[in-house]
Amino acid sequence: MAPERFSRVILIVLDGVGVGALPDAACFGDADANTLRHVAEAVNGLDVPHLKQLGLGNICPTPGLEPVPRPEAAWGKMAEISCGKDTTTGHWELAGLPTVEPFATFPLGFPPEIMEPFEKMVGKPVLGNIAASGTDILRELGEEHLRTGRLIVYTSVDSVFQIAAHEDVVPPGELYAICRSARDLLDPFRVGRVIARPFTGTSAVNFKRTHRRHDFSMPPPAPTLLDHLVETGIPVKGIGKISDIFAGCGIAATLPTRDNRDGMAQIIDLLSESGRALVFANLVDFDMLYGHRLDAAGFADALAEFNRWLPELKAAMNDDDLLLLTADHGCDPTTSGTDHSREYVPLLAWHRNLQEGISLGVRNSFCDVAATIAEAFGTGWPVGKSVIRQL
Repeated sequence: MAPERFSRVILIVLDGVGVGALPDAACFGDADANTLRHVAEAVNGLDVPHLKQLGLGNICPTPGLEPVPRPEAAWGKMAEISCGKDTTTGHWELAGLPTVEPFATFPLGFPPEIMEPFEKMVGKPVLGNIAASGTDILRELGEEHLRTGRLIVYTSVDSVFQIAAHEDVVPPGELYAICRSARDLLDPFRVGRVIARPFTGTSAVNFKRTHRRHDFSMPPPAPTLLDHLVETGIPVKGIGKISDIFAGCGIAATLPTRDNRDGMAQIIDLLSESGRALVFANLVDFDMLYGHRLDAAGFADALAEFNRWLPELKAAMNDDDLLLLTADHGCDPTTSGTDHSREYVPLLAWHRNLQEGISLGVRNSFCDVAATIAEAFGTGWPVGKSVIRQL
């Protein structure tokens, strides 16, 4: 039986772990996407027994993740009602704010009305200004950047203005300042994120992006559940890029991370503290290191690492803690492109006193997460349908 009120909610976003194409996925070029299943097929089956026992295979049966008769968690999947498949759109909807107007994208590069004032601001013409993979563009333009000091600007099918610079040419602090100025420039154009992409290395063969990436998002256009919780005295503690995604709005404390392992360690550290809180974590490696780089084996290894950590997480939770596992979009590494995919995302809900998991079905919106968290804390949220009474 669930507690009448939960003291803490641990919301973990497995960035990019989609579980099958949405009905409108063909409109986004993703008709055949299924990140979880295709990763499993690429490695001849996943070895993730703890995720399997929670019920992940009941959501999306895959090799190594067959359905179990008595899952430990309540399980289901959620459709996205916002028009998009990017990180910001997905996280905002999880926090109860669907995106009515999609962010602008620039598949042919940014127009002169953006680039001319940006180049005037930085004092040099840029390199790139194309849609490209981040690793590919470093191989193509990194050496010219070292020679000239010109910034590398690129985008993707997402609404992102990415600025890459070698840390010895443009120190990260200076790059962040450039990104903040670019953020002000790009707000009228509805560009979702400006992303600082520091890198190191000496030539195209060994250029490597560093963990000092930083995202500068548009502020949410209206209050989210995070703002509501902070106003009601429940702190929101963001792990990873959560604070970046929400432009700091509704975040009481932020803990940046280097990678998934660091993020998982910081979750455990926060659970050693007392008091009510929403612990909101993004584990980005699935998406950033493996989905975008079409590395299904690495993706599978990251899922296995998360799976091995789950018993430690559950042991650290109190009787009145609620765990929610989900994702923000798909990022199928077996597709021909390197971009996100328009997919359902999983929903697993577990607490220590849950006797047996049940099917939560197909949810109509990621906003159901916000409604669930609100009811868990004994408050309300006007968008979405809570699953608390099913727990």
